[in-house]
Amino acid sequence: MSGRRAFITGVAGQDGSYLAESLLGRDYEVVGVVRRATTAYENLAPIRDRIELIQADLLGPLSLVKALEECRPQEVYNLASVSFVPASWEEPVQTAEFAAVGATALLESIRHVDASIRFYQASSSEIFGAEPRETPQTETTPLSPLTPYGVAKAYAHFIVHSYRRLYGMYACSGIVYNHESPRRPLQYLPRKVAHGAAAISLGLQKDLVLGDLDARRDWGYAGDAVRAMWLMLRHEAPGDYVIATGVLHSVRELVELAFAHVGLEWREYVRIDASLRRGRAELHGLVGDATRARGELGWEPQVEFEELVRMLVTAQVERLSVEPAAFTSP
Repeated sequence: MSGRRAFITGVAGQDGSYLAESLLGRDYEVVGVVRRATTAYENLAPIRDRIELIQADLLGPLSLVKALEECRPQEVYNLASVSFVPASWEEPVQTAEFAAVGATALLESIRHVDASIRFYQASSSEIFGAEPRETPQTETTPLSPLTPYGVAKAYAHFIVHSYRRLYGMYACSGIVYNHESPRRPLQYLPRKVAHGAAAISLGLQKDLVLGDLDARRDWGYAGDAVRAMWLMLRHEAPGDYVIATGVLHSVRELVELAFAHVGLEWREYVRIDASLRRGRAELHGLVGDATRARGELGWEPQVEFEELVRMLVTAQVERLSVEPAAFTSP
């Protein structure tokens, strides 16, 4: 038994649930922070009886101090924030509060309770902005965020470095690029495309409306990303790491693979709506160089893009086949 206890904010989300499962498999005790402990969280259903859920105010240091004193974890993973980037324009204040102030409150609470706790901060490729200063990006690429989400994440990224340097705390940031799974909400593009292909193949949907087919992303698998998080807190020294596949794929490739998996010709079903494009916020050349993570952590992405797309579509076909009445359009 490892005898270790982990404290995870955002435990009910995609990354939080995968991380909780991974840590349980390594004999950790897992405590997750949620907004309402009585809610049935779908992502946590397979492990709900094996983890402890607690309520805590991520913007309230006193609440966090109390939670940490009760749990006494050795590792804290901060995954809580507004994660759907376009929504950060609609709620910029809330985005700043959770992504920036929340990270600071958690670091300060750890410093008061037990400065030896190892801390992981979920950073994001959005800190490099829509037009990165260099391509591919590394841990030393200058930050140039554009979206409220990216700006808030950049603040959190810097404050982690500040606490590490000033107080000697073991604090890490994982600069994670797009990472997907069947647990993503439907508004995320890969899940939306997989859902559309599955629904059309089952006769539940007639077409799929998308924006820019030429937009490209560095897409990876969420399970690979959370493995990197754990490796960061097991390393001998704290640091920041880019977690990415290093390969760009277009939305067109994503669509072709998804529809091919269900035996359909995508051009017959996909419609383009220019209003769905990101415009000035479109990302260009945002692709990560994970050389440092490979060399220092021994991390490698294990799920390739084609396998990821098949996974997403298969999961949607299975879900809609079992519960067609529960069909929801993104």
